[in-house]
Amino acid sequence: MKLNKDTFEIIFFARGGQGAKTASELVAHAAVNEGKFVKAFPFFGPERSGAPTKMFLRISDKPLRTQEPVTDPDAVVIMDETVIGSQDVAKNLDRHEVLIINSKRDSEEIRKDVPHFKGKIYAIDANGLASQTTGSSNPNMVLVGQLIKITEVVSLESAAEVFRGVFLEKIGKELTEKNIQAMEAGFDEL
Repeated sequence: MKLNKDTFEIIFFARGGQGAKTASELVAHAAVNEGKFVKAFPFFGPERSGAPTKMFLRISDKPLRTQEPVTDPDAVVIMDETVIGSQDVAKNLDRHEVLIINSKRDSEEIRKDVPHFKGKIYAIDANGLASQTTGSSNPNMVLVGQLIKITEVVSLESAAEVFRGVFLEKIGKELTEKNIQAMEAGFDEL
């Protein structure tokens, strides 16, 4: 699913503390580095760890004027499948669009939870892959890799470069490289 229109819109569904904000900002900065225009912003209620959150991301070849939340996404990334019970995660997704979900279940099992969605579902055990590569079960970088592979909205190289630039001094070289390996694992898992 290549970016083939002026604007590509993504919604990240997660729970507080899973890194949805970091994931969307990483993709946004990679897009800017590639000469694209972006709008990325959160939507959440009471800020607390574990509360449902949404991140909206628009990427375009043209300047973006709207400040409105994304209502008709091209891709949805679900970092915690328990949000399916409380959010309409496939709202306005059509059969040409994608749902990427962190789950040990297969796509057909997940489809039972979103029966009105007729598009492609990509299930990936992002927690498991993250644990193997980073030692932490935080799924965000694995899901970024999967999103990049499926949508080609930015390159994996751009995302890795942004991650290094932002996190190398904050978390050190070893953990930075492990997180990039998690991103690569998500990219390669498809």
